[in-house]
Amino acid sequence: MDFSLMLVVAVAVSGVIWLLDLLWWRPARRQRLATAEAGTTEGLNERAREKALKEPWPVDYARSFFPVLLVVLVLRSFVVEPFQIPSGSMRPTLEVGDFILVNKFAYGLRLPVVNTEIVELGEPERGDVMVFRFPSEPSVNFIKRVVGLPGDRIRYEDKQLFVNGEAVPKRLLEAGPIKAPTELLLAEQLGELEHRIYNNPRDPGPQVREVMVPQGHYFTLGDNRDHSNDSRYWGFVPEENIVGRAFAVWMHWDGGWPSFTSMRRIQ
Repeated sequence: MDFSLMLVVAVAVSGVIWLLDLLWWRPARRQRLATAEAGTTEGLNERAREKALKEPWPVDYARSFFPVLLVVLVLRSFVVEPFQIPSGSMRPTLEVGDFILVNKFAYGLRLPVVNTEIVELGEPERGDVMVFRFPSEPSVNFIKRVVGLPGDRIRYEDKQLFVNGEAVPKRLLEAGPIKAPTELLLAEQLGELEHRIYNNPRDPGPQVREVMVPQGHYFTLGDNRDHSNDSRYWGFVPEENIVGRAFAVWMHWDGGWPSFTSMRRIQ
């Protein structure tokens, strides 16, 4: 179900109904009332006047909902959009059940549904947590970290990320069981940004020989490196698939009581 498409259709239908009433149906009702009043010397009583001017129920609903739907569409399409995290591919940065806010204008203003950029405002930067339409199934939204920009050379071998021939620095923060660690918490440094990732030393994971990121495309990875379906498996993210930049976690709900956060968890 494409909520953006449904919202656009709802705005269009309610707007057309409201406009038709404003231009034709309302003047026609007033004309009928004037004609009826001219045909009697005593004039119409208040109840008859209200009945003659009463809006049909589709017009009443359209007039009430159109402004609200329009505001929601504008905010959701061009300012900020909420998403819920369905998987653990971005742990520890994002947990299953997190509700995040996505900046819709950080990478340019885009038309809803067709996602065509109409105003250029910025481009993804290395280290950004980005929401995008999955290249193989654009109706599905993915969220990953941008590690490769257009023109970058990317390699991923033996749990190590290389950007333009240089190993991305990382340091151990916390290990699992000493005898058989299956989840290492590390801090990875992408430029000036340090963020946390998980690695499983017992899982060989995918190996990516050095690839060049094409112009207009981006290479992404999940922070939960051994449990993420990302660019290592299906390739690059086209620029036209970008939705926006995640900038805040505002609530977490995993089926129990919802908890609100400080909105500062995304790095």
